[in-house]
Amino acid sequence: MIDRVEELARAFERLPGIGPRQAKRFVFSLLAQSGADRAKMAELIKLLGDDVRQCASCYRFWSGQNALCPLCSDTSRDDALLMLVEKDQDLNAVERSGSYKGRYFVLGGVLTLSGKGVIREKELLKVVNEKMKHGLKEIVLALSATSEGEHTADRVRELLTPFRDSVRLSILGRGLATGSELEYSDAATLSGALQNRHET
Repeated sequence: MIDRVEELARAFERLPGIGPRQAKRFVFSLLAQSGADRAKMAELIKLLGDDVRQCASCYRFWSGQNALCPLCSDTSRDDALLMLVEKDQDLNAVERSGSYKGRYFVLGGVLTLSGKGVIREKELLKVVNEKMKHGLKEIVLALSATSEGEHTADRVRELLTPFRDSVRLSILGRGLATGSELEYSDAATLSGALQNRHET
């Protein structure tokens, strides 16, 4: 007989940062809720794939019918700046800081020293080529201050070599502690890191 508690706990463990004990806590928390609350959550998960799409320009997830998300369709944002982030949560953290008004591109992950991981290389080159036509002057590498973030930054620098004569490539200032992930940084730290960014 299938143990539904164990089966659901294993499903939660596949989420990033969730270990066996936390996964079990989620399951028992759900069991303590009413059947209607669990049904509502199940429906939201089911609809996630139907209602959420990736922006055709920055590649972040958002709910809407248009090809471009609200940030990419906002004509008041600065087309001269393009910030590269690892994941959607990093983009959200930068937006919360209120200190950046340029464009974004979500790489979709990081590269590890052991050769694992993928980033959107072809999509990045396509977006940079397109942004060049609209006055792109600077690309900001806003990657986590981890070994994976540094390794990814090295690969991105390599990819962007053909654009180095016409576009400035910068990295965030080290208001960020070494080993810290961007999504967990507070607004003041992110604002300082943006203001103190330098050419790479």
